[in-house]
Amino acid sequence: MEEQNNANATPGQETGPETAAESPPNAPAAAEGGDREPIPGLEEQLAASRAEVEKFKDLHLRACADLENFRKRVRKEKDELIRYGNEGLIRELLPVLDNLERAVEHARQEQKESGGLLQGVEMTVGQFQKALEKFGAVPFSALGEVFDPARHEAMGQMESAEHPPNTVVQELQKGCRLNDRLLRPAMVMVSRLPQEKSAPDIEIGGNNN
Repeated sequence: MEEQNNANATPGQETGPETAAESPPNAPAAAEGGDREPIPGLEEQLAASRAEVEKFKDLHLRACADLENFRKRVRKEKDELIRYGNEGLIRELLPVLDNLERAVEHARQEQKESGGLLQGVEMTVGQFQKALEKFGAVPFSALGEVFDPARHEAMGQMESAEHPPNTVVQELQKGCRLNDRLLRPAMVMVSRLPQEKSAPDIEIGGNNN
């Protein structure tokens, strides 16, 4: 009977207890769908990578802000160079204009006969002033103004009953502005109230001993 059963078996198919006991090699120990254990150190590496990304992101934002500030500073310096690049030249030319104006004033007071010369110097002064204005330099007068230390330089005080105290009553040298910057202050004399003259003390007769 055993031989007949073996003969009826399908070729290549083995029967018996040994077949059931066999299992494929390298079979997984855990059932499918079970939780896998995390790889040691992976979470720490991920956290470190994220922190490094945030660090470089912050550095990038700082670099962009610094670059923008640098561009603004360069633009401002360029604008100031264009507006005030002739400051040294104008400083040297202003005393020449001062002397021309003094010559005109002296000619007006002393020599009425030299009208042609006076007229020529006045034309020169006018041309000089227009040339300065083209470069943004504008001289200004301070006569009659209230003394302003931001625009005037006081060279002394003068007693005056006709002007309120701290009024510019005499101008020794005109001031000048270069665009919106003070190039030099005006040299002025400032008024003050006259000092009251007190009567001399009269000495009454001394003590008789």
